[in-house]
Amino acid sequence: MTVSDRWLLPDGVEDILPPLAGQIESLRRDVMDTCQRWGYQLVIPPLIEYLESLFTGTGHNLQLQTFKLTDQLTGRMMGVRADMTPQAARIDAHTLGQEGVTRLCYAGHILHTRPKHMLTGRTPVQAGCELFGSASEAADLEIINLMLETLRVAGLPEVHLDLAHVAIYETLIDEAGFDRDTSAAIFDAMGRKSGPELDKLLGHCPAGSAGARLRELARVSGGPEALDEARTILQGGSDNLSAALDQLGRIAEMLEQSYPDISYGFDFCELRGYSYHTGVVFAAYVPGHGDSVAKGGRYDAIGSDFGRSRPATGFSLDIRALVALGERPAGSASAVWAPADEDPALEEVITSLRQTDTVVRALPEDSHADPSARGCDRKLVKQGDRWVVQPLS
Repeated sequence: MTVSDRWLLPDGVEDILPPLAGQIESLRRDVMDTCQRWGYQLVIPPLIEYLESLFTGTGHNLQLQTFKLTDQLTGRMMGVRADMTPQAARIDAHTLGQEGVTRLCYAGHILHTRPKHMLTGRTPVQAGCELFGSASEAADLEIINLMLETLRVAGLPEVHLDLAHVAIYETLIDEAGFDRDTSAAIFDAMGRKSGPELDKLLGHCPAGSAGARLRELARVSGGPEALDEARTILQGGSDNLSAALDQLGRIAEMLEQSYPDISYGFDFCELRGYSYHTGVVFAAYVPGHGDSVAKGGRYDAIGSDFGRSRPATGFSLDIRALVALGERPAGSASAVWAPADEDPALEEVITSLRQTDTVVRALPEDSHADPSARGCDRKLVKQGDRWVVQPLS
């Protein structure tokens, strides 16, 4: 290894430098403050856990995204978290063990074996909220509303929200009676919106069958008309299908009242990343960015593997991506430059200012420094026997 190679970082891993680091931290704080104002309590899960805990109730994709290592103390396999949702479920079911509704929020780095897309790299800063203990539609609405509020805080323009329901896919798959491998192939093809693959997998299904309906439904997406088209395709189906469609309609109507400036749609092929979800799922998009900026949904089954089955719903987002896509105003220079002077009166003024303001204290090597290059817009100047703050000029 050469000297220059020692400073190289792995692909998809980067240092976050000023001023971007400050923008990411500012948004993280604002998102967490917003969640806590809605009653969500902050938790800080560990960076690593045993694999059995990290993978509880999750799908194969999360296992592929997780870096694995051996615990030198026990010899057991551990993983670096690739998603904090299972950790929140473990905290609710096992660590807290509270009765009734529990609301948790979190923010921190996660690690992926491969980047999901070029914007995130392999070390996203994930933030999210999880609501445990309520199977009600009101809980789903609260989570979606809170997610949209965090996107507003991030300054995202022209947000589009897609709604779907995993129960529709699961009901049709169960009715069709496909084997496990075929079901997995259909799930994967739907997530990639691959019409030719779905035609190959489902083309033999007779008209009106569950398989044929699934193939037709995979091509349905759009605004309110998409929901009407789905009702036509699923007409005469089971009560589970009708209930899922009705729930999507009610949620869309209520969201339109709360956030009339956001466009809504339905995508019955939107299954990517929802391998452990069980009910209403949703994803937010912005123009010019192909992947979702935030997503979530209901996942009632995870907690049972921790010995305590609880209904749950939640969402997560990538703070780093939101900073890149949002239109939050960049913070302007706002600090006071203090000279390298040993006057005790100056020390008192600096101590007082630092209660509410940023003060950069010059060192002997800073005799020719430009205060504005250090983020300062004001300076301390001695007038008589007093130190006063003046604008840089």
